[in-house]
Amino acid sequence: MLSIPELKEKSRMIRIEIIKMVMEAGSGHPGGSLSSTDILVTLYNNILRHNPLNPKWSERDRFILSKGHAAPLLYSILTDQGYIAPICLPTLRDLDSTLQGHPDCAKTAGVEISTGSLGNGLSIACGVAAAGKIDGAGWRVYTLLGDGECDEGIVWEAAMFAAHYRLGNLTAIIDRNGLQIDGPTEQVMGLNPFPEKWRAFNWNVIEVDGHSFEGLMGAFTEAVKPRDRPTVIIANTIKGKGVSYMEGNVGYHGKVPSKPDYEKALKELES
Repeated sequence: MLSIPELKEKSRMIRIEIIKMVMEAGSGHPGGSLSSTDILVTLYNNILRHNPLNPKWSERDRFILSKGHAAPLLYSILTDQGYIAPICLPTLRDLDSTLQGHPDCAKTAGVEISTGSLGNGLSIACGVAAAGKIDGAGWRVYTLLGDGECDEGIVWEAAMFAAHYRLGNLTAIIDRNGLQIDGPTEQVMGLNPFPEKWRAFNWNVIEVDGHSFEGLMGAFTEAVKPRDRPTVIIANTIKGKGVSYMEGNVGYHGKVPSKPDYEKALKELES
């Protein structure tokens, strides 16, 4: 269990790795990886039951990265946790690399499910959670979605399924940064009133500042309490968090910085 200062420092280092990986690869998705960093740092260090020495440990909690384009974040986290050798990080998106542009469970230790086609992660998480409930298992299922991803109809079909089958062992987290590849979410396909939609689907809804470690810890703690319905944590975040010129900039959804901007990003994060 890490303290709040330790979590903050961990997030800073993870953000540096994300920027380095994307720059080295010459492609990738920095914006949504940076906005979700504090969420996954909290989850993997203080909440999730897992064992890097035994990635397939039967009692592990399951994490599914539904927004698979945030792979640089997941790989940085898995490296920090001991699943991936640090020497692999600069190989992001190389043809023969184990670190593909979207997570591949057949190639990368610690990746629960191959993802990338948006909308599928929550449905898969529902199936895994339903299996766990049938088996009477003690582990939980967590999945991270993007808010733009919630334009997908399959997300809401899964939401109905989870509530109908009372999947109290399922927690979905939404990276609510307000931006998707085509622009602001509310201009592309309005999601609001977003929390009310999830409540209408009979989910337990928790809203939190996705960059507050205290808030995130509280949200994850509350999420395990309902036994008869799933929980969604709507984490309000800033796209590109931690790099001034990327923050709130939809252009950095899938854009690599120029060399001067790369150096500026590292300078900001390293300071």
